[in-house]
Parts: sequence; C-alpha cells; structure tokens
Amino acid sequence: MVITCALSGVLANREQCPAIPYTPEQYAAEARRAVDEGAVHIHIHARTPDGSPSYEVEDFEAISAAIRAEVADAAIINFSTGTVGVPVAKRVAYLRACRPEVAALNMGSMNYAKYSRSRKQFVFDMVFANPFAEIMELLKAMRALDIKPEHECFDLGHVGSLEPLIDMGLLDAPVHADFVMGVVGGAPATARNLAAMADNMPATRHHWGVIGIGRVQWTLLSAALSLGGSVRVGLEDNFYLPNGTLASSNGDLVAKAREMTHDSGRVVATVAQARELLGITARSAPPSSAPAAA
Repeated sequence: MVITCALSGVLANREQCPAIPYTPEQYAAEARRAVDEGAVHIHIHARTPDGSPSYEVEDFEAISAAIRAEVADAAIINFSTGTVGVPVAKRVAYLRACRPEVAALNMGSMNYAKYSRSRKQFVFDMVFANPFAEIMELLKAMRALDIKPEHECFDLGHVGSLEPLIDMGLLDAPVHADFVMGVVGGAPATARNLAAMADNMPATRHHWGVIGIGRVQWTLLSAALSLGGSVRVGLEDNFYLPNGTLASSNGDLVAKAREMTHDSGRVVATVAQARELLGITARSAPPSSAPAAA
C-alpha cells in the first residue's frame, strides 16, 4: 500500500493551517517529516515564497531541488498539472525542466465547488475544464519525457475516460489512478462510491488509491485499506487528525495513515515497491525534446 503525501495545495493558507509550506526550504522540511513517517510518494503544487500559487519553472525547480537535497531518492516526486486558466505549454515547460517521475493528470471537466452548510451558500464555485484535447496533449508530453501519469478521477465517468486512451495507445500498464472524493460536483465521499470507481478501472493491469478531501479522508482511507487500494494524505487535502486535532505537519497525517495501515493488516510500501506498483521504470538518458504544446 503506497502512502502519498500532498504537501501543499493552492487554495489553503497559513491562516488556516500554520504548517503549510511556502518556501523551498519549508517544502523540504515537510517532505522529510512525511518520508520519516512512511510516505514514499510526494505530490507538489508550487508556490512562491510569499505563498502565492506558481506555475513558473523556477519555483518548481527550487522546490524539487530542495526536496531532493533533503530526502534524495527516498521518495517519488509528483508534480501537479491541474489548474484553471494556465496554458498547457506552461505546464509542459516545468515538466520538461524538472522531469519528475510522476505527474498528476485530471481526467475530466466538472463543476468544482465548496459548500458551507452553516452559511447555506457556496464558498467558491467554478468550472474545472479538462477536455480530452488537453488531456491527450499532456499525455503525449509525459510519454516523451518518461513521466508516469497519475490519473486523478473526480467522478465515475472520469474512470471510464481511461479506456479510450488505452485503446489509442497513449497509456501503458500499469495504469495508475487516484479517486478524488469529497469535492462538491464530483463523486460523494462514500465507501460504496469508492468501490464502484475501483470496480470500473480498466481490465489492464492497474494500481489505484484514494484522495479524500476534508476530514472524510480518514473514512475513505479505511475503505481503501479494506478494498486493496493505496491512499493519499497531506495538508493539500485535510488539516485534521481523526480526533479533530489540527495537524502540526504533514508528518502527523502520514503517521496516522501508517498506523491505520498496520492495524488493518496491510503493508506500507517501500519506495522501491512503490515504483514497481506504479510502473515507474529506471530513467534512460534525458530525451532531446518533447512535443511543443500550444
């Protein structure tokens, strides 16, 4: 069972959780805490040192270099490509410059919202557009750069969207997918829905995990452990431990995931086992070029 840790997203800030990293040094320290507790797969959204979201090559370079200097080869580095309004070319540019082993790829368009029951209104509400044309463009760039895609599926139809890409020859087994649950507009965060998404994975060899948004993360983690999946925790997705305590670091969340894994009878993967499960091969010489993205 692979434990992934998402160190920092783009929406939350330190007023909500003081442990969220902004600077490369803070990312590296959080990566160290996560790895020391059992995470072997580190997911990154870049920020500038003042905390603003960034899609610039230099920020991804600085953050990934700091993490590598801290944890060396003890973790797989995974870059986000999910965003609104940022051209594909800009996203390919930081993949090409840094060549992470894995890159997250959102698998479909959707309403993406957060709802406040106390205020009876949406905190935010947007359309998260991920058309097939962009998905295929990013996939072709990832193939040329020898980067394994992590297919983030927010709904059952996103899982179904994997099959035509396999048929087109754009995906190689094992297909690696994570089911993002708890976003308003996507699949409701229940164990039954998680099982349905897992049951609809392609017949080809595959690996899947769950990403629970908010404190429902822990219920979904338990379900994934029972169903044979892997899990993601981290301050991008959830700030709180199961007892309601605010996490003091990403390491707190990983430590709880590791404890629950052991208690369920599952085994936490080493980084070598994780690379095998996810289908990450040893790197050849860097490719001379990758497809240009419009």
